[in-house]
Amino acid sequence: MIEQIHIEEFAVIDRLDLELGPSLNILTGETGAGKSVIVDAINMTLGERADADMIRSGSDRAIVEVVFDLSRSSKAVDVLRMAGFEPEDGRVILSREIHSNGRSQCRVNGRPAALSLVKEVTDHLVDIHGQHDHQSLLRPDSHIDLLDEWCGADALLLRARIAQGYARLRELKGELRQLEADERERARNIDLYRFQIDEIERASLSPGEEDRLELEFARLANAEKMQESVSRAYQALGDRSNEMCALDRVAEAADAIRQAASIDPALNNLLASVDSVIYQLEDVSRDLRNYRDAVEVNPEKLRVVQERLEEIKALKRKYGETEQAVLDYAQSLRDRLALLLSGEERSAELSAEISKTESDILLEAQNLSKLRLNGGRAFADAVVRELAELGIPNCSFEVFQEPKDLDATGIDRIEFLISTNPGEPAKPLSKIASGGEISRVMLAVKSLVANFDNIPTLIFDEIDVGVGGRTAEVIARKLELLSTKCQVLCVTHLPQIASRPATHFGIEKQVRNGRSVVRVKRLKDEDRVNEIARMLGGANPSLIAVKHAREMLGMS
Repeated sequence: MIEQIHIEEFAVIDRLDLELGPSLNILTGETGAGKSVIVDAINMTLGERADADMIRSGSDRAIVEVVFDLSRSSKAVDVLRMAGFEPEDGRVILSREIHSNGRSQCRVNGRPAALSLVKEVTDHLVDIHGQHDHQSLLRPDSHIDLLDEWCGADALLLRARIAQGYARLRELKGELRQLEADERERARNIDLYRFQIDEIERASLSPGEEDRLELEFARLANAEKMQESVSRAYQALGDRSNEMCALDRVAEAADAIRQAASIDPALNNLLASVDSVIYQLEDVSRDLRNYRDAVEVNPEKLRVVQERLEEIKALKRKYGETEQAVLDYAQSLRDRLALLLSGEERSAELSAEISKTESDILLEAQNLSKLRLNGGRAFADAVVRELAELGIPNCSFEVFQEPKDLDATGIDRIEFLISTNPGEPAKPLSKIASGGEISRVMLAVKSLVANFDNIPTLIFDEIDVGVGGRTAEVIARKLELLSTKCQVLCVTHLPQIASRPATHFGIEKQVRNGRSVVRVKRLKDEDRVNEIARMLGGANPSLIAVKHAREMLGMS
């Protein structure tokens, strides 16, 4: 609901602040005082028309700010959160600023926001009834919701089942369309995955193989050089055909030490060390000879190893950084291939599930359509009775119902039609010319659906045009009753309405410094008596008018 309204430099308003009550709020004042201008300002904040003509003369901009309590507006909260705006303490501040160049800026909690977002949010917050566009009942797409709520729990349960089933149906159809649209891509991927899996499997990779082959390749590629080097080492150390080999020279040294040790045993330790060197040289020489003889000079084997290394490197370039990564990728391909191969089976499953789901939803929708047909007649009769009480007798009201393609609401298109003139065909609500008639039709409908309607604030402008007497009393009573279900703001000239228990504001146009300004005052006690008396008897009410005003306010 609306908590506060702040207006600056809008039309004849220089600055104005209102703090509304939670139930019935009344705006009264003489004709031309600026009551409807306040409604116009609110309407602009809700996202409706805004242009430079609305700016107060002499100013370069106009600002309107409205504070909403969102405690009864979960849908509005959802819309805000989806757009990235989090309510603050359960409230939201909507503002709109118009500049003299005709441009306007919407803000949500002080942050710039798109006009479309503001409209979407306020569609769940306010209905304005009168010569204004922001009326949910003038939008035929809202009629089906109201009718279903009027029809009761059975209709709402069917509606919920249909919505749930339709959401599932769309999901299934989307999945099937994706499968069908991807058929060529699926076939291409099947061929590709099979080729890649075969390529990897034929390679018979094993982790660490590349490192082993790199070492073997180095040996084979340098076999002759290694053989030559090892041969030179062997010849120098232990090849006895070489008179200069180290083994022979060390053996000669050992013999010389042995002769000396036979004379001086102190040399025996040194002799043992030299003998140990001889044994080591023999071992090294033998190992060198064996290594030399084992070195393989094999160009064919070198070629095979090189080709295998190139094969492994090629696979790594395509599928992974290591042999294990390539093997893991092959497994992922097998998983993807299995999923693709199951596509045909899934397609058949989807088609069967779609058929069954659609059949189930259609059955529910047909049952709901019957409830709407019967409920629509009762609803139309109830609206006609309400309108007769509100001073629009002999009118006709119809709930137009025609088939449409299945969607989340069922198989019906619903629109309310009305004729306020006997003999004239019923037309859409938007075709009613009179603002007063529109407001009373809205009051009639809202009175019937108040327990179901989720819009927390209703604004009535011009609801009392051309009515008086008993009809005025009925309108007043219905507005008061309606205000127990939601917040109501009513601009009125009728004392019958203004005297109801309400938060009452008096609007007055004054002239200051040669310019018209609008002033607003919360009316209580004697101020309220005087305002009701003025509405009864004019600018200078009689004592009888004052007494009558007290009686109407229950103060006599």
